[in-house]
Amino acid sequence: MKVLPLFSLITLCFLTLHSCAEKEEQKPLKPNFLFIMSDDHAYQAISAYSDHLIQTPNIDRLAKEGMLFRNASVTNSICAPSRATILTGKHTHINGKIDNHNPFDTTQVTFPQIFQKAGYQTAMFGKLHFGNNPKGVDDFMILPGQGHYINPDFITQKGDTTITGYVTDIITDMSLEWLDKKRDPNKPFFLMYLHKAPHRPWWPRADKFKEYTQKTFPLPETLFDDYSNRGTAAKTAEMNLLYHMQYSHDSKIWPETLEAMGDVEPFVEGSQADVNNEFNRGNEEQKSQYKPIIDGINQEFKEKWPTMTDEEKMIWKYQRYMQDYLGSISSVDDNVGRVLDYLDENGLAENTIVVYTSDQGFYLGEHGWFDKRFIYDESFKTPLLIRWPNEIKPGTTEEEMVQNLDFAQTFLEAAQITAPEDMQGESLMPLLKGKSDQWNREAVYYHYYEYPSVHMVKRHYGIVTKEYKLAHFYYDVDEWELYDRKKDPKELNNVYDDPEYAEIVKELKEKLVQLRVKYKDSKELDDKYIEQSKKY
Repeated sequence: MKVLPLFSLITLCFLTLHSCAEKEEQKPLKPNFLFIMSDDHAYQAISAYSDHLIQTPNIDRLAKEGMLFRNASVTNSICAPSRATILTGKHTHINGKIDNHNPFDTTQVTFPQIFQKAGYQTAMFGKLHFGNNPKGVDDFMILPGQGHYINPDFITQKGDTTITGYVTDIITDMSLEWLDKKRDPNKPFFLMYLHKAPHRPWWPRADKFKEYTQKTFPLPETLFDDYSNRGTAAKTAEMNLLYHMQYSHDSKIWPETLEAMGDVEPFVEGSQADVNNEFNRGNEEQKSQYKPIIDGINQEFKEKWPTMTDEEKMIWKYQRYMQDYLGSISSVDDNVGRVLDYLDENGLAENTIVVYTSDQGFYLGEHGWFDKRFIYDESFKTPLLIRWPNEIKPGTTEEEMVQNLDFAQTFLEAAQITAPEDMQGESLMPLLKGKSDQWNREAVYYHYYEYPSVHMVKRHYGIVTKEYKLAHFYYDVDEWELYDRKKDPKELNNVYDDPEYAEIVKELKEKLVQLRVKYKDSKELDDKYIEQSKKY
């Protein structure tokens, strides 16, 4: 047996202890985050969910290389409130941003502030929608309000500026420039890459506009829904393609065309909103690319519209809508590809969590509608795809009920940062790690407030499980609706008064009361926000 000299033994012990201490001090490498959010991007318009309308190969990469959620939803299907919920991890009745008019409670802590305090480098480029000085962000360039597609204005830390080009490309350019030139490689980063597209009025880039106006799209099965066996809310909402989609603002009919044609039927209230509002932002070169295509649309409208039936007019408006909406999304997908390629080429992909989502869903002609707001699936559900190499099993599909309420806590846990106790969501980490047995949520809560207002969707709140959806419409009505999500996935048959569902109604009402208590919502808050909304 060989005996080591005393000096060597002491040295060996010292080195061993030092090595062990180093290992104890080393913490897991914190992940980077790329949070991509589009505005009004329906899950039906992502080919990973359904390929009947458009191919989105770059967004689909996140499903192939990560996880696709089929039951992701929002707490309030409208732009600014959804964004406030994402930032705070709290329902809109808590953060104050119940609609696009009532103010956000600026005393609320947002998750970028927490990331920044924890040593992350943070940046935001694109559409925030409310406020002009995002908290917890080291660098930003954001669109004022809704922003513009052509030669958009931006709010920056150095003052307002206008940038020539197409908004989706510009937001991507900004994000890539930050990653390439402004990012501190010694810090983990959280980049919020936020698209305006495909928000109304839909303006594809000129080359996409030319391409997509030549396309024809399949009609949704419920395009001519008559809302029978639905409540007052569905019957009175002002979101119908034929009667509420504007000729000039939406379908790009020149005002002079409408004037020359006289009384265009059906009359659309507000149809005086003008295609020129966006077109005239273009320079002469940009206008020369758009004008021949718009002229062609107008020529077809003049020739065909007067002799069309209402059904043919509805279909014409639907096709025009899809051409512009999907053309706008095509640019989003192209640009997502640019950013994903950058991560690959610069060795950042392996340690970057990439999230793709929308601020809510959107109607693409289902029930004859455009826009969102309802608790019905097309607006309630939202796309959610997450890629996290070496952590999420590629090609995974998740069916559990998750919400945008959960994003903040998920990001914080992934970054090994303790979330504030007053956040109301649940971290998705068990699902991302394949431990669905640790996920125990059975139902989610929804509450929509913006009424009376544009589109006239009545106030309502409700509970949604995988099997059922129960909603209470209130304020100027007192109506309940129940949908069997398994038997009636298109939500055409309100079974609230069906005796066969009496026990289900009773059980869901009890659970809805419990959810309202859990999330600190109440009749008193309903009344408070009704009165408060009268000021705006």
